[in-house]
Amino acid sequence: MLIDSHAHIKYPGPAVGGGPGEPPPGSDEWAMDQAYVDAADVLGIDVLVCSCLTPKPATPEIFRTGNDRVLEAMEMWPGRIWMHTYVNPGHMREAIAELGRTRAAHDDVVGCKLYDDHVCSDPVCYPIVEKCIELGLVIVINQGHGTDMLFNKPHHRSDAGDIADLARRYPQAKLIADHIGGGGDWEWTCKTLAEVPNVYNEISGSGVDEGMLEMQLEYLGAERLLFACDMSMCAGMGKFDALPCSEEEKQKIGSDNFLRLCGRL
Repeated sequence: MLIDSHAHIKYPGPAVGGGPGEPPPGSDEWAMDQAYVDAADVLGIDVLVCSCLTPKPATPEIFRTGNDRVLEAMEMWPGRIWMHTYVNPGHMREAIAELGRTRAAHDDVVGCKLYDDHVCSDPVCYPIVEKCIELGLVIVINQGHGTDMLFNKPHHRSDAGDIADLARRYPQAKLIADHIGGGGDWEWTCKTLAEVPNVYNEISGSGVDEGMLEMQLEYLGAERLLFACDMSMCAGMGKFDALPCSEEEKQKIGSDNFLRLCGRL
């Protein structure tokens, strides 16, 4: 079994203020999602764990619309699409209610996606983390250690220091630092996350720097790595195939670690 632990479903309709993952005007979003599932078939990916990144600002109405879109996709491709519920912690009550709503709606809702609305160590995120612990959800955090602000968004990424702070505050939380190959100082990220055992790292991102995979294995070990593509499917598969580890360790990275995080193994 091969689980892409970081995937996306397209947001429906026109953008409100622009946002990542937005289809070009006039696109058929369902056709784009079908092409995505078809590509997963070709590559041998059994499950796509999807969130829907919304236009900004991510109001409760907007993030509920995106989550409904993923729930629809789960019905269209049963068993192939699992879900990370996307919420904006700045709307605390609505975000907590949304986590409960989506988790009750489908058994394959397995996680929560925290994106660029707030740095994850900001206290505004604490109630969201506590709700995820209560529901048994993993938490995927948009991470990167860069030097420049991206997209004019001061909170675009939480870095490994922020994630480590959150992990120490909530050692029972199941945290995933996403896209090690998404840009930024991945060497510092590996060293920092090695110190917090409740944080897992994934191999996604279009970056394929020399030594990246080896360093992840050295500092975190195969037991704390997850296969993921984040839409860069050829890069993700190439990195997975190139992992310098045993077939048993690849089995852990490809699916077993994520299944264990979700309580399914």
